[in-house]
Amino acid sequence: MAEQEKKRLIVFLLCFFLGGLGVHRFYVGKIGTGIVWLLTGGVFGIGWLVDVIMILTGSFKDKQGNTLGEW
Repeated sequence: MAEQEKKRLIVFLLCFFLGGLGVHRFYVGKIGTGIVWLLTGGVFGIGWLVDVIMILTGSFKDKQGNTLGEW
């Protein structure tokens, strides 16, 4: 069974509200960087901002390198 495509809206909301904890990265399967985000407060806010911009522009990818689904 193929993994279900992750919705960009869900990832954006997780990132916007809980991005400093890395919840959006855990959701897309990026466990390693999710732990880094959790321990560093979203890499001191800079990584969080980069992730928000990448999600909005559609260039944020999941663990397998797939782009996120539509809004």
